[in-house]
Amino acid sequence: METLQSNVSTTNSSLPKHTLYAGGFLALDAEEWTLIIPILLIVICFLGLVGNVCVIAVLLYNARKSKASLILSLILNVNTSDLLLLVFSVPFRAAAYSKSSLYLGWFVCKTADWFTHTCMSAKSFTIAIAARACFMYASDPAKQVNIGQLTIFAVLMCSWLVAAVLPLPEWFFADARQIKTTFICLMNIPAEAQEIMAIFVKLYPIFVYCIPFTLAFFNFWRAYKQCQHRGTKTQNLRNQIRSRRLTLMLLSVTVTFCILWLPEWVFWLWIWHKPANGPSPPQAFVALAQILMFSMSCVNPLIFLVMSEDFKEGFKDVWKRMTSKKSFNGSDIQDQGALNSEGMADSTVPDPEPSEQPAAIGQVEQSGSQQNFGSQDSKENPVLPDVEQFWNERESDPADQNNDPIPWEHQEQGAEVPTSNTKL
Repeated sequence: METLQSNVSTTNSSLPKHTLYAGGFLALDAEEWTLIIPILLIVICFLGLVGNVCVIAVLLYNARKSKASLILSLILNVNTSDLLLLVFSVPFRAAAYSKSSLYLGWFVCKTADWFTHTCMSAKSFTIAIAARACFMYASDPAKQVNIGQLTIFAVLMCSWLVAAVLPLPEWFFADARQIKTTFICLMNIPAEAQEIMAIFVKLYPIFVYCIPFTLAFFNFWRAYKQCQHRGTKTQNLRNQIRSRRLTLMLLSVTVTFCILWLPEWVFWLWIWHKPANGPSPPQAFVALAQILMFSMSCVNPLIFLVMSEDFKEGFKDVWKRMTSKKSFNGSDIQDQGALNSEGMADSTVPDPEPSEQPAAIGQVEQSGSQQNFGSQDSKENPVLPDVEQFWNERESDPADQNNDPIPWEHQEQGAEVPTSNTKL
């Protein structure tokens, strides 16, 4: 919801001085803003989508391995609300900033601000519930917080229901008006609803910002005090370290969320409570407040992946599983291709001729039988070491054949083997 004085743009010169704009509309003076702000929102949308999809994949992977706990379900709810903002709110807001006269339709005009505040309020309520669950876990880390699936689902549905009901006046009073040839989203508040709207603009920040974050910080403070008590056993000490890491991670998310959402509420109070002749919020401040609010969807996944060892290990497991599936599918394709090529090669190679094949088989059988016979003979008649040494020396030195003690073995050689009486 934005406001702007009538003398800012010639397109809006016929509007009243204190017109309240809705649906992400903002008439910008400089043309540079219509380019810079949409680019920043698109970058936030892309980075946030990647980060939240990774966190949700890790949470679902861990839920398949073990029973889903309350804290993991609440973290999943936070990332789901971020994902909804990035898909259904940020792109329309970037389109509205890129062209002030762009009309996105009656339904978008009615629901844009309501949907954004619903998702942000759901995150705020979820953070408060997560702080309470964190305190319950830190009070006794060895004892698991056993809550049924139906109870968890009921808690999440109640948080979303309350978050959707509270900003309904923004839906009721948002309307599309035609100014000359341009359709613009405005807050059209009837005279009879002025008092109700005045109460709403005061109580709404208290219910969705002040009370949830106050309860969250109080429970985190109690949980952190519980984590300071050292356990005597090793298992208790490990559980306390684990609960302390969980507390610090959720506390970091809460502090970051509180800081990044604060400029939007400063703008809210400024625009709804400024005097008739008071100054309007600067355009740069309005754009910065919304950019910081949407940037929280990028910061949350980064905090989860950096500060939690469970998320790191889960992300590694998911990545290994994805890469192993890809490599397995690739190896199957290669193996199938190799089998097909081998089958084609076998079908093209001609068979050997019948006359050559038995001969080759006979030679192989004969050589194999000789080897078996030699090995069997060596086992049955072992050679003594002294006799083996004698024959080895005799074969290595041919000159010793002249003093051969058994010359009858070489009679077949005739004159080739000289006797002891032969003179050279």
